[in-house]
Amino acid sequence: MIQRIQSVFLFLIVVAMVTMFFVPIWSKTNPADGQEYILNAYKLGPANGAATNNTIVIAILAGVAALIALYEIFQYKSRLTQMKLGLLNSLVMAALMGCAFYFSSYVGEDLVKTDQEGEYMSGFYFPAVGLLLNVLANRFIKRDEDLVRSMDRLR
Repeated sequence: MIQRIQSVFLFLIVVAMVTMFFVPIWSKTNPADGQEYILNAYKLGPANGAATNNTIVIAILAGVAALIALYEIFQYKSRLTQMKLGLLNSLVMAALMGCAFYFSSYVGEDLVKTDQEGEYMSGFYFPAVGLLLNVLANRFIKRDEDLVRSMDRLR
């Protein structure tokens, strides 16, 4: 189970999605008053103030993606179920990327109206890393399934 490379990729997806809870996704500084606005998994607003916009949907999607990947690790006896869960996780992570982009590019830019653009932080790239790891895990799961099917033909 754990010695399979796809299990390592799936575990790294869990790590990437959990990291989304703790790192900023986007930031922008208002040059008029020097106030920095930060988007993280829970809120979009001033760095030292109350939340202006609630972005809990990002945290929910990241948590769901982590839970799906964790569950997928332990479904090693059913590779077809793993492939279906991988497809579902790809959709969840694509939605997560879309939400992060929406809140940073549209909501955040409307919140701080300046000529400067906001800066994407490390949290913005974790869903893309997770999606890439998911593709790799699915490729190795499919390879295992093809190997088992080819062995069934030889019997």
